[in-house]
Amino acid sequence: MNKSKTNTQKRRVNGAYFTSVISVSLVLFTLGFLGLIMLYANNLSNYIKENIGFEIVMKTDVKEADIIKLQKHLDTKNFVKTTEYITSEEASKRLKKILGDDFVDFMSEDDNPLLPSIDIRLNANWANNDSLAVIEQYIMEDDNVKEVYYQKSMVNIINKNLRKIGLVMLAFSILLLIIAIALINNTIRLSVYSKRFTIRSMQLVGATEAFIRKPFVIKGILQGSISAALAILLLLGIIEVLRQNIPELRLISDNLTLIYLFVAILICGLILTGLSTATAVSKYLRMDSDKLYA
Repeated sequence: MNKSKTNTQKRRVNGAYFTSVISVSLVLFTLGFLGLIMLYANNLSNYIKENIGFEIVMKTDVKEADIIKLQKHLDTKNFVKTTEYITSEEASKRLKKILGDDFVDFMSEDDNPLLPSIDIRLNANWANNDSLAVIEQYIMEDDNVKEVYYQKSMVNIINKNLRKIGLVMLAFSILLLIIAIALINNTIRLSVYSKRFTIRSMQLVGATEAFIRKPFVIKGILQGSISAALAILLLLGIIEVLRQNIPELRLISDNLTLIYLFVAILICGLILTGLSTATAVSKYLRMDSDKLYA
């Protein structure tokens, strides 16, 4: 009879532990999925900004050597991501491809009105109107440059919308983090609650608070690591499915950033479960005996 009762208690404890692990895993997965969305959103923002650039139109009869020299000089600047030298002939071919043969038949190879140019793509941090104005002024100091062209209104609209999206996601992330902390804390408290009489028994035989708290905290940290591992595996599955169904995501994927995200999930799981366990155990260590039965 006692053996049967002991087995039943073990099953209940194991069931409670399993439920607690799954609950914490789902919370960490939700946090990780939001982090994943934010990372993709940030990478997409940088991708859009880095495709904002401008065209440096050169003056007539500028030597190709001077254009290449300017291009190489720009490549050394920290605001430049990539540059591309476009000859008059290349510009004509691109225009023909866009508008069709009928629209460019009037242009002969010897009388091409299109000027050579350098297309610049900027690093994301420099893709705003203030920085672009400074860069434009710097480039216009070159005597071989005729004009610098970029769509100022579009740059402003893109940055404005990206800023709004970023603020909304930040607010939502903070709210979700608070909810996640509360859920993990309550889950751990319920897990420790089932062992409140064990805690009191250890107190009665003279065990110190640190001695009683230690195994619970270690078990809580182990629980956090298992939960984090499950959450990471779920996220890896989601990422693989997304990449297979949306190949464009590979353009904004960054494996190193994903590793940082997974490490953050692991650390978050360890800290939250460890602190919640320590807090819950401390609560029952200081609780009156009468309240243990409440």
